[in-house]
Amino acid sequence: MPISFTRSLATLIIGLSTVPGAAQAESFSRLAQQDYAIGKLTKGKAGGYGWVVSNGSKQFFCRLDASLAYVSKKEMVSILSSGRLVKLDRAAFEASIGGPDPSIPQWSDLQAGRVKPADVGSCTPTR
Repeated sequence: MPISFTRSLATLIIGLSTVPGAAQAESFSRLAQQDYAIGKLTKGKAGGYGWVVSNGSKQFFCRLDASLAYVSKKEMVSILSSGRLVKLDRAAFEASIGGPDPSIPQWSDLQAGRVKPADVGSCTPTR
């Protein structure tokens, strides 16, 4: 019996330590409505892309949620969660899906911080 109690306690501690701070997270839409300024695209501590969103006193890091972006008429990129960019042939991609997809953002817009809420994931406070 002590083994199962110890195992249960260890599982509980590990489970609670891995739960993200959901109470601290904010939605990008709410921050944008509160006139937070959106910075340029940058890499976070874990290597993933996102933006620093701030109002002067508070700062949040909002993760990039888009997985594809158009670069030019001939090229696009696949954005991996590790921060790696994989170049794709735009013509081949569009032929496979039946044409251009207007929901895919332009890479230049993402870099400049001109983003739509659909392209932004969770926003967590910076330390």
